[in-house]
Amino acid sequence: MKQPQLSEETLKKNIQEIDALFRTAGLVRRRRSTPAGITRELRLQRAEPEDLRTVAPKPRVAPNGVHWLPVAGWQRLSWLWAGFSTRKGGRSRAYCAEDVPPELNLGFTPEDDRSIVLENRRLLAQAVTGSSATPLVPVRQIHSNLVVRLHATDAARPLPWKADGAITDETGILLAVQTADCIPVLVADRKRRVVGAFHAGWRGTVKRIVELGVGRMRIEFGSRPEDLIAAIGPGVGACCYAVGEDVRSQFESQFSYAPQLFHEVYDSDPVRTKYPMLFLTQRAPGHSPIGPSLHVNLAEANRRQLLDAGLSPKSIRVVGGCTQCQPELFFSHRGAQGRAGRLMSIIGIRP
Repeated sequence: MKQPQLSEETLKKNIQEIDALFRTAGLVRRRRSTPAGITRELRLQRAEPEDLRTVAPKPRVAPNGVHWLPVAGWQRLSWLWAGFSTRKGGRSRAYCAEDVPPELNLGFTPEDDRSIVLENRRLLAQAVTGSSATPLVPVRQIHSNLVVRLHATDAARPLPWKADGAITDETGILLAVQTADCIPVLVADRKRRVVGAFHAGWRGTVKRIVELGVGRMRIEFGSRPEDLIAAIGPGVGACCYAVGEDVRSQFESQFSYAPQLFHEVYDSDPVRTKYPMLFLTQRAPGHSPIGPSLHVNLAEANRRQLLDAGLSPKSIRVVGGCTQCQPELFFSHRGAQGRAGRLMSIIGIRP
């Protein structure tokens, strides 16, 4: 039986309704008007590493020799402690050459001595708060979206709580998250004097660790987004963070703005630029290992989550700095092929 033909106006209306449903789900219908043979990778923004690189501000040097990064503008809040560590100014020699000063490894890594790491943590606490006795309360990070409410008594726990985010309204302690490429995010409530610290690798970012963390602050303490300020610390930058299609697919499954987080990054090797013929292959286009790589901007992904959580753009500070391409200042797990120290990001409420 011959099917009745729909009018052009009816077809147009039906398509508009379908598009509206897709937008509700954060999706976009693939339109047939897309030029044949053009893959989705070619529609990404293209860049060279230099276009995406951010430079960290000059560290503050504490009287005890620790180099750390404060958050611009937060010094006006006299009740707040906050900062991001660098690798400079500690007692550890596990990851440095013999002819350079010892470093500030803050993680209990297999290559370093636990007593030295504890001394480094006391030095960081002293640099930021003025007292080496200020307790640091870390979490045992598992690349999750778990957020725990911590208390001063948790500083004496033999094993930290398993989580990737921590919040508190108690004074005199420092919440701490460790990174060596992942993105650290610190959040503070200016009115209720509440703080949070979050560890956001790509898995935690896809699981919305920061967005959920702000939600926990609202539930536990009655925080309002308009009262919150946030700082995104140093991590692996979009200039260096090459990922696979599986990572891109997971971001696209969760965020409507995912395409804005990815770039096709072209190798800026001067030899390849000057002598491109040396790198030609006989493989068909698209099948050669030579070509652009897919990079993701984790700092921007977490900034977007803070915006979605209700924070104002002007309340969010991006400190800057890439852990992988600034090895003189930061530890990088990727840059050191897995043998690296750990940075620490801390926040707390003065007693």
